[in-house]
Amino acid sequence: MKKIQERLWQILEQPAERDMVSRAFHGILFTLIVANVLASILGTVPWMAQRWEWEFYLFECFSVAVFTAEYAARIWSCTIDARYASVLWGRIRFAATPLALVDLLAILPFYVMVGVSDLRMLRILRVARIFRIFKLDRYSKAIQVILGAIRDKREELALAAVILAVLNLMSASLIYFAEHEAQPDKFPDIPSALWWAVVTLTTVGYGDLCPVTPLGKAIAGFVAVLGIAMFALPAGILGAGFTEQIQKQRDQQPPRFCPHCGHPLA
Repeated sequence: MKKIQERLWQILEQPAERDMVSRAFHGILFTLIVANVLASILGTVPWMAQRWEWEFYLFECFSVAVFTAEYAARIWSCTIDARYASVLWGRIRFAATPLALVDLLAILPFYVMVGVSDLRMLRILRVARIFRIFKLDRYSKAIQVILGAIRDKREELALAAVILAVLNLMSASLIYFAEHEAQPDKFPDIPSALWWAVVTLTTVGYGDLCPVTPLGKAIAGFVAVLGIAMFALPAGILGAGFTEQIQKQRDQQPPRFCPHCGHPLA
């Protein structure tokens, strides 16, 4: 039984590069997750939902059965890892890890829908199935690079978010004092002006709120230009994080040797 657990844990959590069983398993799950996301999207189209309602339901049952078996296998085999060696508390600690919680949330809406009769709640739970896309983190190196970059640069990104929040508040305050008297219906207070500040800082400009005073237009122009500069800040932080993650992956790769002379390859 322990050998089965070890092999199952290896396939699920520690796949070897040349392990064909692990690669096939992860490839099948990757395809199934993508198909689930597409089914969740297409299921919101009325004519598709009516025409293929039974097919969508059967596919959902099959997918939940596979994901449930996968989740149960991870919980059962996790005690092989020294971090989760305890039969009870080890499994609880593993179930509380972020990826295990994602696996649980991927199947939970289906079981909750069984006992729900409220149509609005059912629609919310059906749409929630699209969050199964987060399961791709286990099977996509690209997503792992993105999440690794965000994790390593979380302090810098948090600082950039604080700066953007302060600029948003300052922009809303300035436009309120400049436009309140001219447009009391559109800029009645600073909280209402926050929407204009967000739209202008992101340079989207929906046009539903526009300054009409010379001072307001000057503030709007300054805020729009400032938004272009400020949103380049998190982009630069993430770019540096991506570069570091790629370098880490290269450093972790085992050295390659020439098959003829045995010297390491550059």
